[in-house]
Amino acid sequence: MTRTHLSRPTAGALALIASLALGACTPAGAPSTSPGGSPSSEASSGASGSASVEPSASAAASGVEPTESLAGFGCTPSVTVAATTDRAQITDVRVGTHNGYDRVVFEFAAGLPQTIIKAVLPPFYADPSGLPIDVTGTAFLQVVMTGGTKVSPAGGTTYGGPTNFEPDFDQLAQLTEGGDFEAVSTWYLGLKGGGCLRVLTLGDPSRLVIDIEH
Repeated sequence: MTRTHLSRPTAGALALIASLALGACTPAGAPSTSPGGSPSSEASSGASGSASVEPSASAAASGVEPTESLAGFGCTPSVTVAATTDRAQITDVRVGTHNGYDRVVFEFAAGLPQTIIKAVLPPFYADPSGLPIDVTGTAFLQVVMTGGTKVSPAGGTTYGGPTNFEPDFDQLAQLTEGGDFEAVSTWYLGLKGGGCLRVLTLGDPSRLVIDIEH
């Protein structure tokens, strides 16, 4: 169910811890699944201030199934994902919720950018303007994708969808873009409390998936 949430961040924000789990991917880039695993929904794009969850057909297209074969959640201060291409054009951004975790998906035209996902504390500032950004939540993640951008080399855009989501899920309160400048894209996740992560990299199409444990 889609819900809205408009609360402001608190000054005493909690630091979030995160970890990387790539064991769910096969060498070809598709995730492994257990026999008989039943697919659930992956996130879909939503308008600013809202998010929606598609039915199971979306999960089949995504190649991500919330089955027991997915790696478990872990807790470390930061996550680094290696690049598979010099420039990864963002083509879609989605959020969604499942039983036990919320999900953020970044989709790319081809390949993955170098990505660092880490716990941060406010204040947050837009890149390159330096203007302050308000992010709803009590714990926060910053996602910095070097070589990941929605701006094409010709100056156009490969993603024209929402850059702010406020789904009010069990953990994910807000996902918002902090900047996209010189082929470096920054996003902030506002969470309702500290939690552990599962990070998946998937192919065909190329995706970076961030699961936040409830």
